[in-house]
Amino acid sequence: MNRSGASCAALLMLVTLAACGSKQSPTPSEQAPAAESAVPAPIVPEASPAEPTDATPAAESPAATTPTETISETDDGGETVADNTPSTTQPMLRMGGPATTPPTSSQFKEGANYSKVVPAQPTSVPPGKVEVVEVFWYGCGHCFALDPAIESWRGKGKAAYVDFVRVPAMWNEMTRMHARVYYTAELLGKLEELHAPIFRAINVEGNQLNTVDKITAFFRKHGVSADEFQNAFSSFSVESKLQRADFLNRRYRIESVPTLLVNGKYKTDVGMAGGEPQLFTLIGELAASEHGG
Repeated sequence: MNRSGASCAALLMLVTLAACGSKQSPTPSEQAPAAESAVPAPIVPEASPAEPTDATPAAESPAATTPTETISETDDGGETVADNTPSTTQPMLRMGGPATTPPTSSQFKEGANYSKVVPAQPTSVPPGKVEVVEVFWYGCGHCFALDPAIESWRGKGKAAYVDFVRVPAMWNEMTRMHARVYYTAELLGKLEELHAPIFRAINVEGNQLNTVDKITAFFRKHGVSADEFQNAFSSFSVESKLQRADFLNRRYRIESVPTLLVNGKYKTDVGMAGGEPQLFTLIGELAASEHGG
């Protein structure tokens, strides 16, 4: 192998490991302590990922990719714009209207604790509801540590008008494989049962679920036959959801996980908010503003 080929191979390996706040895949030994405290280490803002080279086509930089989907680029236009993308990739999307000015807060400031999404992005919730999206990756130690708090907030902390949606990260082959695991569990009606075990398998037990054989064995362990799993894993429904997740990752310019988005208009994370309690307080304020309260 010549020097150029060796350099390309090394770069591809580094990009494949990218994720979380620093876009590096934490090892199980690093993640287990975070799970015990149930509070992730503060996410330190870092430089945006480097522009992809020709040697790394599989791991695209979300911030550098220009989306081609036909969603309106108008930031302040409240009118819904027709979408020419096939309905299987953009189900039930609607524009949320112009970004509103959140109520004055002595605790949270735009640009410091959250940022506006420009242009505002389409949501998938009915009128009268406010969408809160978590973009996550099963292999991310910060996502694993935050998940118990997310589940507690989702169960009894969020307002009734808030609809919570998870969207898997779609940066590279590893994140795409785990996104497929997520949507396969959802299609099989086992997501509520398997969401936490998938996190634990990867972050605590050291099972990376990075091959079809490993994933098949995991689902079989949880009562899903090999045939039933394979039918779901390679289904048109799962493919469509992966396309939509990819669309949203690009449109939101996701650069780190976990990232929280409120009604297609505001973006934040644990580090920006100042910690887990502050994160949920901030989400509540932004959601209330979007709901008109």
